Amino acid sequence: MKHLFGPVNSRRLGLSQGIDLLPPKTCNFNCIYCEINKAPQLSCERNEHVPTETILAELDGLLKDEARVRDLDVFTITASGEPTLHTGIGTIIRHIKEKTDKPVAILTNGSQLYLKEVRQDLQAADIVIPSLDAARPESFRRVNRPAKCSADLETIIAGIAEFSREFAGEVWLEILLVENINDSPQDIAALKNAIGRIRPTRVQLNTVARPPYESFAKPLTRSRMEEVKREIEKGYGGPVDILAGSKDNEQSDSGKGREGSPESVSSNKAEDEIIEMLLRRPCTAADIAASMNLDMERSSEILKSMERRGSLTVKIHGGKKYYRIPAEQKRENEQTC
Repeated sequence: MKHLFGPVNSRRLGLSQGIDLLPPKTCNFNCIYCEINKAPQLSCERNEHVPTETILAELDGLLKDEARVRDLDVFTITASGEPTLHTGIGTIIRHIKEKTDKPVAILTNGSQLYLKEVRQDLQAADIVIPSLDAARPESFRRVNRPAKCSADLETIIAGIAEFSREFAGEVWLEILLVENINDSPQDIAALKNAIGRIRPTRVQLNTVARPPYESFAKPLTRSRMEEVKREIEKGYGGPVDILAGSKDNEQSDSGKGREGSPESVSSNKAEDEIIEMLLRRPCTAADIAASMNLDMERSSEILKSMERRGSLTVKIHGGKKYYRIPAEQKRENEQTC
């Protein structure tokens, strides 16, 4: 399994080169809405789960392709789990910043930010996007299902707030809401209080936009998301964005694809890249077409061929057709990590 994937058209970050730091699914949470259809290896231990040098070597190989790098908007460090569990994350961020002028974004569940060494590791980044899906302990346990070794909710909120005060870049606080799990009036009031403590650059509201790990995890309606947005805006001076609920992942806000003509991507290469994308999250044909700069006809043709051979499966979610890697093939790919 490669540790670089994409670039992906991100709804909020533009054309994003993904960097996956961990074996799937290594995390200290087992979120009910997770897009990775696999039970996690629950762990709170910070470790070099994948050799840092392996990831740096992949990055250096990519950075030699000046045309591809020039077209990127951002490098996004994420993981098939929680990226701050990797002890080399600071080294990797600094390496990217030394080699390129592109910004670096970090996607994290925020649970490790109470640790001084984690806060220091992330200081060289430009944007850090921590999640805080609930500010009430009961709702936190229901939606995020933290490992027993995980810090308690108050420690997590205090850690995010401390990082926000120390960090020179931007903190975008993401809140993912699940119907009847963490969206009650009491939950929203508690989240407003936590936002006041954290004082992020912006707040981003999300809901279950892709096929979740647990089938009972249901999305909020667009009208309910708008209600929550209006409620959070009261007393908060920054912008509040809604990430899901309109065209939901049909394409990125930028509409930007990678440089080069669709014909320049061979079928074999396209299939390899599609597998790398789908190992990390389910995607629609439009997601894949936009990320790989393929027209919809060719994207659909390749996906249908892969589906016929059993290389991927299909799940309908929210009226959309999502492609996923079959469980058996996913295990085979994970064994090569």
